[in-house]
Amino acid sequence: MNRRTGSLVAAILAIAITPAGAQWLNVPTKGIPRTQDGRPDLAAPAPHKPDGQPDLSGIWQGHPQKAYASNLAADFNPGDFPIQPWAEMLTRARIRSGSEWPPVRCLSPGIPTLETNPDYPFKIVQESEVVVILYELMSGFRQIFLDGRTLPKDPYPAWLGYSVGRWEGDALLVDSTGFNGRTWLDAVGHPSTDALHLTERFRRSDFGHLELTITIDDPKAYTKPWTVTETMQIAPDAELLEFVCNEN
Repeated sequence: MNRRTGSLVAAILAIAITPAGAQWLNVPTKGIPRTQDGRPDLAAPAPHKPDGQPDLSGIWQGHPQKAYASNLAADFNPGDFPIQPWAEMLTRARIRSGSEWPPVRCLSPGIPTLETNPDYPFKIVQESEVVVILYELMSGFRQIFLDGRTLPKDPYPAWLGYSVGRWEGDALLVDSTGFNGRTWLDAVGHPSTDALHLTERFRRSDFGHLELTITIDDPKAYTKPWTVTETMQIAPDAELLEFVCNEN
C-alpha cells in the first residue's frame, strides 16, 4: 500500500466532511492537574477511580503525526502486510475512486477509524460495569460491558459490533465481534468483513496519554491477525460537538 497516496486520499476526504469546529472551546475541565502557569499537566500520574481502578475518562484524540486513520497498515513494509488478494484489490479500487469512504455517504466508518482519526475526538465515560465511548464523528456511541456477560452467539450485525471488556492489571482489554462487514479499517479502504474480531487494549500511561493497541483478526480479509499501537492524547478544556452528516 502506498502510504503517501493513502494519506492524500484521506486528507481530501477529511476536508470534504470536516465541520467548522471540532470541539466546544474554552470550557475548563474540573479536577485536572495543571502546571504553575495554568496549563494542563499531561505528564502527571494517571488518575484512578475510588475503587483503585485506572480511570480512562476524558476526551481523546489520535496522534496528529501518525497515519493510522488514513492507513492502519502504515507501519508494514510492502509485501509484508497479511492481506488477502481480493481485499488488496478492493483497497486499491477504493483509492482510485477517492469518493467511496463511508462518511462521504453519511455512513459510519466504524472502528478503529473512529478512534484513530486525529481530527475527531472521542469521549470515554467510565462506570464500574460499563465503559461508554462517544464519538464526535457521526455522533456515534459504543458500550463496552464489564459485567461478566459474554459476546452474543448470533447477533444482529452492527456497524460498531458488540463489546465486552475486562481489566488486566492497569489495562482494559476489549473484545468486539458482531460487525456487519460494511465498515473500513481506515480511510484508504482496507476492508473488514462479518468475521472481524477486534481486540483492543487501553492503557493510560499518564494523565495526558492513552495507549491503544489494536489487533485485527479477520480471516476472510487477512491471512493472519495483525496489530498496531497508537498513542492518544487528551483534549482538555474542551467538549464534543454533535455531527449531523445530512447538514453538510
